[in-house]
Amino acid sequence: QVQLVESGGGLVRPGGSLRLSCAASGFAFSDYAMSWVRQAPGKGLEWVSDINSNGAYTDYADAVEGRFTISRDNAKSTLYLQMNSLEPDDTAVYHCAKRLSLFAMRGLGAVDYRGQGTQVTVSS
Repeated sequence: QVQLVESGGGLVRPGGSLRLSCAASGFAFSDYAMSWVRQAPGKGLEWVSDINSNGAYTDYADAVEGRFTISRDNAKSTLYLQMNSLEPDDTAVYHCAKRLSLFAMRGLGAVDYRGQGTQVTVSS
């Protein structure tokens, strides 16, 4: 069965950095685009970033453009999110998600699996 397990979250001061990982199993990881989405306290899910199946194409929400970098290692079936210059508004549970195809896209649609998430808290 498909499993997506996130790790790397934690408490960080504003301006700090974190690197999230998502270990994938149960499907052909290299055949699918992947996403990061987040949910802040009391708010709905928000799309953060996408990467296509071979890692050649990436896209970002305006709120994180220039600060976050998505990447993947298909040999390790692992997705990453490097987060720099973190702000309090980045506080959220971050989930990785599997797209339905090899194409990256914007938004929350066309996802069939999502992990349980890892908590990121940005606070001084």
